[in-house]
Amino acid sequence: MATGMQVDVVAPDGMVWQGEAVSVIVRTTEGDIGILTDHEPVMAAMVPCAAEVVTEDGRREIIAVGGGFISVYHNRVALLSDSATLASEVSLTSAQQALAAMQPKVDSGDMKDQDWVLHHLLEAQVKAGERYNQLHGQDVMAGGERRD
Repeated sequence: MATGMQVDVVAPDGMVWQGEAVSVIVRTTEGDIGILTDHEPVMAAMVPCAAEVVTEDGRREIIAVGGGFISVYHNRVALLSDSATLASEVSLTSAQQALAAMQPKVDSGDMKDQDWVLHHLLEAQVKAGERYNQLHGQDVMAGGERRD
């Protein structure tokens, strides 16, 4: 039995994260899916989400993905996304502000397809940033301010 899986998170501009992991959790069009070592082969469409990868040493990598596909085959997991950013590189405050700035357009129903793509990506970045802060002991309020 294998001890881990090789995980690659790839976006059009290159490799975002790569390494050995014991689990991967992403959201698909059918709901959340958890992948463990020796998982059966699967391919699914991902929706924008905060993907979580647990490494062999117990570290949790949170990655904001903007949709795409997950492929699992022989302990190799590939997350292929049109956009992916490590949560540690996400500006939670900026993502929250950009999302809030889009709200009037959402409320008015004046959103175009590319606006929805950006909206969903910003939602994924906010979720990833909040999860990252939660895992690293940072209690963050809406608006990105730290609670003391």
